[in-house]
Amino acid sequence: VETLLPVIGAALAAAKVKLHADESSLPYLPAATTVPAQEADFVTEYLGLEMAVKVVPNVVAAIEHINTHGSHHTDCIVTEDGEATEQFMAGVSSAGVFHNASTRFADGYRFGFGAEVGVSTNRIHARGPVGLEGLLTYKYRLHGHGQCVGEYGSGSGKRAYTHRPIKLAGHGPRAPDLSRPQSNGGKSAGLVDGAIRRAKEDKGLQA
Repeated sequence: VETLLPVIGAALAAAKVKLHADESSLPYLPAATTVPAQEADFVTEYLGLEMAVKVVPNVVAAIEHINTHGSHHTDCIVTEDGEATEQFMAGVSSAGVFHNASTRFADGYRFGFGAEVGVSTNRIHARGPVGLEGLLTYKYRLHGHGQCVGEYGSGSGKRAYTHRPIKLAGHGPRAPDLSRPQSNGGKSAGLVDGAIRRAKEDKGLQA
């Protein structure tokens, strides 16, 4: 704590990261960018240059804290201790558990899934009749040597985001283009009447 925290704190301060520190870490972090942590800080996802800092006595306590307060998305341990690494990787109940690698590697595109369309921390996705495969899920383990994720589209020869609008197919009575103002003109009432008539017809068929 006395050796690492001042170095880490100085680097984070240089990057303008605000720290919420517990009592054990507070004395070793830059006063200008650090405030005392509240209990809510350890369950808060700041979505910016802000983070909570807590000192724990051992790996077991770290695992317990993460499993209690974390999002179960992706967590990382930075260490050269192989035994601690394996204990952490096995004990943390998150979809991704990384060792000495940036948690920004947790991305569907980087995993080879194509464009990432969503993310889940659930442990089961099955619905309806379930076979053995429906009871299985994945835990992604990544071991590195300090690798970080590069910014997409930055630097010479790299691709850039296009940010082009995508035209959706199927605009019509059942899938209106909601990006344009809709004029009523009796059309809404006609659609409702049609839906009611079809429902009555379906009910008659079922009878």
